[in-house]
Amino acid sequence: MSRSEWRKSSFSEGHTEACVEVAVGGGGLCRLRESAEPGVVVVVSVGVLAGLVRVLKVGAFG
Repeated sequence: MSRSEWRKSSFSEGHTEACVEVAVGGGGLCRLRESAEPGVVVVVSVGVLAGLVRVLKVGAFG
């Protein structure tokens, strides 16, 4: 994936050192990384990421 495909979280605006970035690829997979550590990438399915976002939004983890 090229650099231009990475998107920063809207919550990271103005904080360039500690940003969550995501890149959606083919096959229903997406990649996650922290901008401070761009070489460390976690690959998950779009469905898994969507499920995580849903439970975070309802406060399942406090």
